Parts: sequence; C-alpha cells; structure tokens
Amino acid sequence: MARKKIREYDSKRLLKEHLKRLANINLPLCSAQVTKSTDFTVLLEKEIWLSSRRLVVKPDMLFGKRGKSGLVALNLDFAEVIQFVKKRLGEEIEIEGCKGPITTFIIEPFVPHKEEYFLAIDSERLGCSISFSGCGGIEIEENWDKVNSIFLPTDSLLTEEEIAPLIASLPSEIRGKIGNFIKGVFAVFQDLDFSFVEMNPFTLINGEPYPLDLRGELDENAGFKNEDKWGDLEFPLPFGRVLSPEEKFIHELNETTSASLKFTLLNPKGRIWNMVAGGGASLIYTDTVGDLGYAAELGNYTEYGGPSEEEMLKLARIILDCATANPDGRKRSLLVGGNIANLTDVGATFDGIIRALKEKKSELREANIHIYVRRGGPNYQTGLAKMQAVGEELGVPVEVYGPEAIMTGICNRAIEGI
Repeated sequence: MARKKIREYDSKRLLKEHLKRLANINLPLCSAQVTKSTDFTVLLEKEIWLSSRRLVVKPDMLFGKRGKSGLVALNLDFAEVIQFVKKRLGEEIEIEGCKGPITTFIIEPFVPHKEEYFLAIDSERLGCSISFSGCGGIEIEENWDKVNSIFLPTDSLLTEEEIAPLIASLPSEIRGKIGNFIKGVFAVFQDLDFSFVEMNPFTLINGEPYPLDLRGELDENAGFKNEDKWGDLEFPLPFGRVLSPEEKFIHELNETTSASLKFTLLNPKGRIWNMVAGGGASLIYTDTVGDLGYAAELGNYTEYGGPSEEEMLKLARIILDCATANPDGRKRSLLVGGNIANLTDVGATFDGIIRALKEKKSELREANIHIYVRRGGPNYQTGLAKMQAVGEELGVPVEVYGPEAIMTGICNRAIEGI
C-alpha cells in the first residue's frame, strides 16, 4: 500500500459524492479551491454561494494544526477572503520545522456550531482501527482519554453492534444518526481505497452530521481501479517538499508509462547511490545501508519495475548524473541490485543501464565510481556478464554477484569501497 495524502478539498469532494451513492446520505458541503492561477471573478461566477454566505478560509497544504497556527480566518465575506488570501498566497511559513510557501487555500461556508466530534479510520495490516470521540476539535490531543476505538478485521462488516462501543456515551437521540454516519463513511473508505480518514471536528447541523475539517489519504496503488471514482485528483508533495529538476523529470516520465519509475534525491553530496529493481528490494537496500550506519551517505532512493530499455536508459542517466556530480577525489559506490526476478529479463534491463554507463565513461572515472551488482532471474547470467564486460571496457571497477549471494551483501561491499 502506498499511502498518499490528498487535499481537504478533494477529501470532501469524494466524501460528498460517494456518501450519497453508497449510503444515501446527503452532505450539504460547499467548497472552493484557490491557487495563484485563480481568477476570483470567474470563481464567483462558478460558486455563487460565495457572495451570499459568511465564509471560512484556510491553507489546504497537507499540514494540521492550522487553527493553532493562526492560519484559519472565520466569518468573513468574500472581499475579506480575497484580501486574506492575497496577503498570504506565496508567503513562506514554518510548520513543525518544515518551511515552504502557501500555494493552495480552501474556502467554505462559515458554520456556527456547538458540538464538535472526532472520527478517524486508519487502515492497518490486518484490518482497520476506527476511533470516535464526543470531544473533538483543536484540543483533541488533550482529551485523548475520551476517544473510544475499535479494531475491525479485514473483510468483517461494520455492524451496529461493532459501532455501539464507539457511541455509547452519546445522548440516545443522536446515537443512531451518528452511528449511521460512521457506517456510511466507512463504506466510502473501503470503496474508494482510502487508507486514512480523519474528521476533526465534525458537527451536527439541523441534526445531520457535517464535516468541518477533513484529512484523507488514499492507496495510490489502487488508482488503476478508481480512476472514474477519484476523478481529477492530484497527490501533492508534502508541505515544504520541492522536486529537484531530476526528480521532476523522472516523475513526469513515470506518468507517461506503464512501468514504475521512482527517484528521490536524498543527499547530492552522498557517496552511496543505488539503482535497484522493485519497491520491496529498494527499501531493503536503503534500510540496510542505514542500519550499517551510513544513512548520511545515501545519495538517492530509486526503484523501478518493468521499464523498457529506453526508459531504463533515461532513469540511469539521471542517477549517474547525480552520482558523478562535483567529484572530490573520494571513492563513490553505485549499487545495481534487486531480488530474484520472476518475469523480468535481467539481461534486457541491463542493456539500458549499460548504454548509460558508456555515455558517462569519463564522468564515472573522474568521480571514482565503483559499481556493485547483484541480480537474479531470467537471463541473469547474460546480464551479469555484460556488466562485467562494460566495467573492463570503461576502466571502471565492477563486481558482479548472482542469486548465490545474499541480496544485501553488496551493501557491505559498497560501504567498504568508500
């Protein structure tokens, strides 16, 4: 599961749309999104309610505690909202040690209320935890002893009996309404492959549940079956995170292919770089280097699966450009690894890597790169022989290992090499 946060605007859009479909619950939610490209005149024409209601405006940037940080403005008219946004749009702020500009706001109707409830659903390995409290809001952490939780095993139904302990302390006249709401939200959670939902708080308007603040995370790997349900959805970067040009290139390449291509630049001055096949193997290699005490030397995190030769060439070029930048005379290591493949033609995959290595011959030698290869699977002998041969051709040290070697053994060799 690849848990990815989405904006509050999208969380509420999905909840409103699919709660009606799955549980016949109508949420009278209205919201508008504002970025630097927003034309307020056009926005007002599209969202007529903005001119007739008092409003709330707040950043929609994947960070919490906006109220405590003074970033939520309440009970404004539309002109005051525009003034608030224009003053802060693009402004750099710091939230829990992360700095970044505010680029996105959400505008909603101002809803006077008394009750504040808390609801959270979190996907775990063997099921889901569901938590509820009648004391929600910005002081939820101080009132955590009032939160009730249950665990629902995978494939179990969320029945009234399961929900009962969560809402037992509520007045009887609202218990059924909130219980049905929790049941409906859980149905949306499952149907749309959410991995996390938190409403803090939601309230009651005319006796009906109404989310005020909503956080959501989706399982990105379920996108292939939810394209129509999710609609026009983005997975924003975490607050304060800006893609480097190299990361942006691979991200855009990944969007255009059925293969999986991931590249994260961790430390441009690092001396251990990796080019690893498979998400699980990539994590194991990365964790192993860290466990051996050399996390600070990791230059990148990379994983790939199912690329064509041309796509592998482009990914390898990016990694080698970063790994060979600014040579300082010290040795550097490149890990070319992976598990034992079942279907991938290892020899063909290595062709793209070998082409990149040949292109970067002088850079590899100047940066004093040592390459450590461990791979198994279809045609792996051919692939390893090609890698050994290209090292001899280029005058670059290359060590190759097959499936007889433990997968992470080359991590030790790479560390010894620097």
